[in-house]
Amino acid sequence: MSFVLGVVIGVLVGVGLIVGFVKSENYRSKCRSELATTIAAFARMTVDDSRKIFTPEQYPPWVVFSNQQKLNWLNSHLEKIWPFVDEAASELVRSSVEPILEQYRPMILASLKFSKFTLGTVAPQFTGISILEGGSEGITMELEMNWDGNPSIILDIMTYLGVGLPVQVKNIGFTGIFRLIFRPLVDEFPCFGAVCYSLRKKKKLDFTLKVVGGDMTAIPGISDAIEGTIRDAIEDSIIWPVRKIIPILPGDYSDLELKPTGVLEVKLVQAKELTNKDIIGKSDPFAELYVRPVRDRMKKSKTINNELNPIWNEHFEFVVEDPLTQHLVIKIYDDEGLQAAELIGCAHVRLNDLEPGKVKDVWLKLVKDLEIQRDQKNRGQVHLELLYCPDGMTNGFSNPFANNVPLTSLEKVLKSGAEAAQNGGEINRRKDVIVRGVLSVTVISAEDLTPTDLMGKADPYVVVTMKKTETKNKTRVVPESLNPAWNQTFDFVVEDGLHDMLILEVWDHDTFGKDYMGRCILTLTRVLMEGEYKETFELDGAKSGKLNLHLKWAPQPIYRDC
Repeated sequence: MSFVLGVVIGVLVGVGLIVGFVKSENYRSKCRSELATTIAAFARMTVDDSRKIFTPEQYPPWVVFSNQQKLNWLNSHLEKIWPFVDEAASELVRSSVEPILEQYRPMILASLKFSKFTLGTVAPQFTGISILEGGSEGITMELEMNWDGNPSIILDIMTYLGVGLPVQVKNIGFTGIFRLIFRPLVDEFPCFGAVCYSLRKKKKLDFTLKVVGGDMTAIPGISDAIEGTIRDAIEDSIIWPVRKIIPILPGDYSDLELKPTGVLEVKLVQAKELTNKDIIGKSDPFAELYVRPVRDRMKKSKTINNELNPIWNEHFEFVVEDPLTQHLVIKIYDDEGLQAAELIGCAHVRLNDLEPGKVKDVWLKLVKDLEIQRDQKNRGQVHLELLYCPDGMTNGFSNPFANNVPLTSLEKVLKSGAEAAQNGGEINRRKDVIVRGVLSVTVISAEDLTPTDLMGKADPYVVVTMKKTETKNKTRVVPESLNPAWNQTFDFVVEDGLHDMLILEVWDHDTFGKDYMGRCILTLTRVLMEGEYKETFELDGAKSGKLNLHLKWAPQPIYRDC
């Protein structure tokens, strides 16, 4: 059933529903003759009273075509009806995109509107088709599309200086995958209540800007600003998980709307071995992070000057709408001051790989391009701590970063819009919670340390430091050993557990000095959530070596009435 419905629905309304022009009476009247045969074949199919069950003998011939035959059929019909699609879709796209363009309008512009918008005479070509899921609830279809069109798109731009510029968008080249969701399946023609459409993946989007009768360089920076605005508008208006909903039959389709499904907590811990982009000195790295690449959802870290192994220890929070398809993307740049920042490298994490409610500590290798990963150059690594918290998660799980357990007193003041805490149905006055407690660190042992002495041995010891207070403790020295055992425990009073870090450095003791043997840097998020754990950590900055630790947290929360 899913297969048949998917093919039928895709052929009948796939193209039209992508842009929503099925609501256009003008379109329906003009191209009815093109689809009459197909609709008649569809109408002749038998429909069971409870669920639509199609008899194979009643399939029209094109139902059993190969995927390529279906695409050829679909493309040939699209070419025939394209003039009507253009007429109906152009106005719809214009009215939908213009408000978003205004939302992202650069500060240097007074207004940004379309004076002309048509899709042109060249129809897109569908190159792939697939059914992702079926069943009684609905069907999801994906169509891969290429379009090297000849649209006529002119933006009327007005600057605050009173200068008007008609800017033409030319040479558009697009490749992407459209997603269509048909829900719910019903017993009434056309067998579904509504359709959602979205651009699930944008593979390529190229275009050029040209001032009609003028030079784009007349106003410095205007071209980059407009191009950035157009790309932001596309990202925010149609790229998945954003979706447009078109009701076909009367009903409530609010369950199809884009809604948050959870929160991703990200701790940007550190990076190491970053590529040096500066001729004099070292790079000045900062990070940019996002789940959806729209301006108001992107986060930026502070810049660490003249450092190729920066420690940030910064926390960011992201709204998640679809953990099955969304990624966290991180890009590391070298800050160039007044000039454009230079990309050092980037990485991403699939949210589907995260276990809900479980802290994941990851080192990600930086690459030049997330789409084409042919570059084998070492660009460094970035260290992240990730926690995905789905909405409504229970089983005793508590997100330590949630608004009802604030990070610090200062952040609570900044988040003054938070609701009062509720306890047993009784509403109390809002309270500040300072995550305070005692951290017990047991340095158990080390394994496979790098030898530093001429005899192939070392005399290692460990320095344990809390970063915020710079409180330090030191283990004893174990002579002539690359696998030392200490089993020493140190207690630290921690005033701000969510923002502090634990740094453990291994040194080789010498009579006239000491040699560095590596380190590991830990946040306290995991021990705050689990209360206690044992783990083996690789040593950074060393050819080899591991450190075995036991961490335990004894909370001592402090409450202050606000």
